[in-house]
Amino acid sequence: MVTALVHIKTERTKVNAVGETLSELAGVTEVYMVAGKVDLIALLRTKDNEAMAELVTRGILEVDGIIGSETMVAFRSFSKFDLAELFDVGSESARN
Repeated sequence: MVTALVHIKTERTKVNAVGETLSELAGVTEVYMVAGKVDLIALLRTKDNEAMAELVTRGILEVDGIIGSETMVAFRSFSKFDLAELFDVGSESARN
């Protein structure tokens, strides 16, 4: 599983609309409205790099109201939770 965090700047009046639209995209697991240099941070999880590239270049970048973004691909997780297992619930690998 590939994980990425995307820092997103939006048009001032479209923060909520962009956040809601992003949260509906397959592969976008969480969207946070934040204070700071960016307006939103989206957490993405896809099965592989090709799916991540598709989500970022054809999904997120086509959302109206985004004026800038920075995508950071995660190499390693230091979480105590096995998030990959949580996202595999109901999949063939989780049943075996």
